[in-house]
Order: sequence, then C-alpha cells, then structure tokens
Amino acid sequence: MTVRAIRGRVPRKAAFMAFLAVMGPGLITGFAGNDAGGVTTYTAVGARYGYSLLWLLFLSTAGLVVIQEMCARMGAVTGKGLSDLIRERFGVRWTIVAMLALLVANGTNVAAEYAGIAASLGLLGVPSSVSVPVAGIAIWVLVVFFSYRIVERALFVVILAFVAYPITAVIVHPDWGGVATGLVLPTLSIEQAALIAALALVGTTITPYMQFYIQASIVDKGIDEAQYGYARLDVLLGALLTGVNALFMIVVAGHVLFPEGVIVNSAADAARALVPLAGAQAGLLFGIGLFGASLLAATVMPLSTSYAICEAFGWESGISKNFSEAPVFMGLFTLLLVAGGIVVVLFPQQLLIQLILASQAINGLLLPVVLAFILRLASDRSIMGGSANGRITTTIGWGIAAIASLLSVGYVVMTLLGIG
Repeated sequence: MTVRAIRGRVPRKAAFMAFLAVMGPGLITGFAGNDAGGVTTYTAVGARYGYSLLWLLFLSTAGLVVIQEMCARMGAVTGKGLSDLIRERFGVRWTIVAMLALLVANGTNVAAEYAGIAASLGLLGVPSSVSVPVAGIAIWVLVVFFSYRIVERALFVVILAFVAYPITAVIVHPDWGGVATGLVLPTLSIEQAALIAALALVGTTITPYMQFYIQASIVDKGIDEAQYGYARLDVLLGALLTGVNALFMIVVAGHVLFPEGVIVNSAADAARALVPLAGAQAGLLFGIGLFGASLLAATVMPLSTSYAICEAFGWESGISKNFSEAPVFMGLFTLLLVAGGIVVVLFPQQLLIQLILASQAINGLLLPVVLAFILRLASDRSIMGGSANGRITTTIGWGIAAIASLLSVGYVVMTLLGIG
C-alpha cells in the first residue's frame, strides 16, 4: 500500500483518534520554525515595510508545505532519517560536509534562542543569568529523563504561547483590508534594504534544520506508511500555522510600528515599542509569544542536530533512549545546550549578533544542498517505491528549490558584501 492509498472508509471518530495518535511532528516542527530569529525578521519586516511583503510570506509558506511533506513522507516510507538517506545515497563525504555546516549553524542558533528567552523574560525584570540556566536545565531534564511521548506533550503546551500573536493582532485593530491587499498584490521596492528584507523573510521560513527534524521525529515516533495519511494532515497544519503566526507578527508590527517609523533590531525591541503605542497588554503578549517561540526552538534545534549527526554516522538516536543506549545523541544534545547558554551569558551582545549573522549565512549556503538532496531522494523509486514524487510534484519541488536557493544564496552574498 502506498501513502496515496486509502483502505476503505474509516468512521469519523476512529479517523479523528488515529489523527490524534500521529499528530505532533508536523505541528511542532512548523511552530519551531517561528523561532527567535524568525520573530525578529518578521517584526522587522512589518515595522519597516508594513503589509507590502505579505505576498512573499504566502509564497514561502506554500513552498514550506511542499518540502516538509516530502521529508515526512520519506520518513514514513523508509523508516530512516534524512541524513541517513543522504549517507546511503550520496556517500560519506557529502554527508560530512552537510553535517559540519548544520552543526555550526545550529550550534550558533541555539545561542540565539537563549537570547530570545533572556530578552522575553527580561521584559519582566528577570536577568539572563537566571533565565538562561533555568531554561537550559528544564529543557535538558525534559529530553534526557522522559519519553518521546511526554516530550511531545510538553512541547504542545509550549506551542500554546503562540496564541499570543493573533490575540495581539486583535487588540491593535489592524486594517484587514490592507492585509488582504498585501497578501495578493505583489510589490517590492528595488532599494537594497527591501531586497535584503525579502531574502531574509524567505530564508527564515524555510530552514534546513526543520527538514532534518520533521523526518527524524516521524521515524522516532514510529509513524509508518499506513499511518501517513493522517500524519500528512499534521504536516500540512504545522506548515500553514507557522505561516499564519508569521503573518500576525508582521501585521502587528506593520500596523503599530510602521506608521511611527520604529526601527526593530530584535523581537524584544518590538515588544518594548508596542507598550507606549498599543498598550502594556500588547507588549506583554508579544513578549509571551517570543518566550514560547524561543523555548520551543531551543528544544527542537539541538534535537534536530543530534538526530541528523547520529543518523548520518549510524549512531543510536532517539528521545526515549537514555545516555547508555544513545551516548552520542544525548551527549551532543547536552553539549549544544550548555555551549549555547554559555555564549549568551558570557559573550558580549555585539559578538552574539555577529555569530547569529554567520549562522544565517551558513544556513543560506546549506539550504540549496539540502533541498537538492530532498528532491532527488523523494523522487527515487528505488528508495520510495510507489510513494515517490510524481512528475508534477517533482517539477513544483525543483521550482521551489531553485527559487529558495537563489534567494538564500543572494541573501548570503549581500550580507557578506555589507549591502543593505
């Protein structure tokens, strides 16, 4: 049976329960994509360009849906993670290059998530010397001492913080007609800063670690080909909801900050700026959303890295395994958490910003390679059998990969040249 097949009619209640049983990997991966860097990018875009780039968010979200679905399908059909398939199909050399780039980029981004936690709790007067260690220990205890099912449920609770963004949008009463226009009417200034913003928006929507994580979590949860019909809905919802939440971030910043000409360099800047312009409630809600986004990504990003590297080299991996069963997986996860926390607490803010920019550049260069791997693997019938991409899906996928890759590499080049 292929993932496209449906075996008879399933009663609605039974179908709903089956969906609940597999729900998780898609939703968690999608929301984790709106991490601290994503919140910063979306709010900065809204503050500087209002609703004018919403159409680009719409297109990049559609691209994310297609790519995430391919990775989840590969996990369900093969029972293997993405880096495992890359090693088998393309050899060890390519795998080592991809894993080194992923390790450097994600290791730095873990620090960025801690910075988001520190900034959000800093709005309540909690110093980073307290918030960062407490968050790191809580994440470590959750992953190391509890099963996959419990970790997944805990992450679902964290996801509830994202409700803060639509609530904030309702509070500030934006121009929904203008929002609709921004979604369907493509406009883009030819000035360099606007091009940089457009490139960053696409780059923060589709990131390599999301592809590695969703496939690994599908495998870790034990979702197989027969269950994939329900898992596919989870993937679709996760990708769409990450786009919807990003839209609310841009809408809030576009409505409140754009008319005032407020410059946003971080999500915490946006939360602080909202207080005098839209009220303390709006600022607090935005800070809550930032905390949830950062905490979720601070858990998922090191997990994604540990999954990918362990799969690539044949080491045991899995949240439900302990240190003795998966020492490299748990050790690498621990190392990333500790290193990220140390960087945020001890290093100057300016150096942290430079490290984050460097990690974004690495991600930008890694994305085209990862997308090429995904497209070739998902279209390979020797691997996927009857569940391989068809001609239409393959064409759409390569089109998305080409556009995302060009934009991503363009962002890296312009950043390195200091343009914008």
